[in-house]
Amino acid sequence: MRMVFDSSTLILLAKIDLLREVTEDIHIIIPQKVKEECLLKESPDASAIKALIMEKKIKVEKVGNQEVIRKLQIDFRIETAEAQALWLSRSIGCPLAVDDGPAIKACKVLGLQFATAVHFLLNLRTRKKLELPMALAKLERLSGYGRYNKRIIEDATERLKGVK
Repeated sequence: MRMVFDSSTLILLAKIDLLREVTEDIHIIIPQKVKEECLLKESPDASAIKALIMEKKIKVEKVGNQEVIRKLQIDFRIETAEAQALWLSRSIGCPLAVDDGPAIKACKVLGLQFATAVHFLLNLRTRKKLELPMALAKLERLSGYGRYNKRIIEDATERLKGVK
């Protein structure tokens, strides 16, 4: 499966050490601005993302139609990287991996399929690629890094435990 990623989800998955596992099943595509954002600061997550780009597990694509990208920024009050990711997702007909609130709202308005870092964590657990204690530990780390509503974390915890 191919999927366009925004900076937020790439960084969150790298921070909880799940990005490499995700690249085993998903062909990740990012726009140039997302790459720039992710590699802006030297950090362990930036190093992980850079390595996956070098290994060609993350493909960087150029985006076009700057006029449309600018309109997306204005209409949805999002940054350039998010607008480029939205544009690229629509252009190639792929879902978008995004954890940025305004960009998620844009996906809903535009009818774009999307997934968050929590979705990837749940999917890995469902496919038995993560044991429950590890999945819960990663969710706890994710809740510390991300700006998730308490209800989302509680729901994810229940799903990981098999309650839902």
